[in-house]
Amino acid sequence: MSKICITGMAGFIGFHTARKLHESGHEVVGFDNYNSYYDVLLKHARRQELEKLGIKVPYVDLTSKKSLSKFMKNHKPDLVIHLAAMAGVRHSMEDPEAYIQNNIVGTHNLIQAMDVAGVKNCVYASTSCVMAGNELPWKENEKCDYQLNPYGYSKFTNESQFMASSLKNAIGLRFFTVYGPWGRPDMALFTFTKNIVENEPIVLYNYGNMVRDFTYVDDIVQGIEIVVNRALSGKEEKEIYNIGYGDQVQLMDFVEEIEKNLGRKSIHDLQPKHPADTQATWSDTTKLQSLGYKPTTSIEDGVARFVEWFKNYYGVN
Repeated sequence: MSKICITGMAGFIGFHTARKLHESGHEVVGFDNYNSYYDVLLKHARRQELEKLGIKVPYVDLTSKKSLSKFMKNHKPDLVIHLAAMAGVRHSMEDPEAYIQNNIVGTHNLIQAMDVAGVKNCVYASTSCVMAGNELPWKENEKCDYQLNPYGYSKFTNESQFMASSLKNAIGLRFFTVYGPWGRPDMALFTFTKNIVENEPIVLYNYGNMVRDFTYVDDIVQGIEIVVNRALSGKEEKEIYNIGYGDQVQLMDFVEEIEKNLGRKSIHDLQPKHPADTQATWSDTTKLQSLGYKPTTSIEDGVARFVEWFKNYYGVN
């Protein structure tokens, strides 16, 4: 099997990806900068779970060329899965500098470190929001318009960085609203669940009239593993793939699933549309399906699994 390096490995998707690739027999290495954008304790809890499998998650920051280059030279992985990034479309409007430094400069540093170490294969995270404004469902081959927020333009820049790089394999995945156990506290499922449990209002932008292509994390990891195996097979390509469930869900239906699993009703704080948001998303995953991708987790099952994890993790009755 191969040695695979995961950046942002104590993050939500990085954590799940590391466990799956370890289970598949790969040697998994990686790092995280444990930034404080959301609860660092959750990141360390994920780290502790990975350490039980013998996977260490040291502190390395993409903005530190020296430590990044040292890590890459010492480990020389067969492939890098680049998931480290400052996330959050709304927060990026408040602190764009952090997104430029971490996502754009940090990715530049990673590509340079890979070049110096002779690592030529990379699978990297992009985002569905780069396609905001296009006709639904969103397809990879359509041109993207001006981005709505710094997070969007930082990830779109990442796509250009990898396309222009000297890497033999640079496969980008445009993620569609990923959710599931161990998820990010800044995302809707987590904040809604937490606020409902605490009897606090949930903020519903665009007065709740939002539509998302919610994708369960295990389905995301399935897609990641497919393109990782493709890259490791020796095939050389620079491609972009949509990775979503392929269905549209009304935000209020999503809320109802959370309420059902908690056995509690939510209090609504209706707000106008946030300027960083797009009203609806929907993935055309035909391209990834041609490689064998087949998402299987419905919203009903996915939300139930998250709520069960949330109750266990936080001791909620």
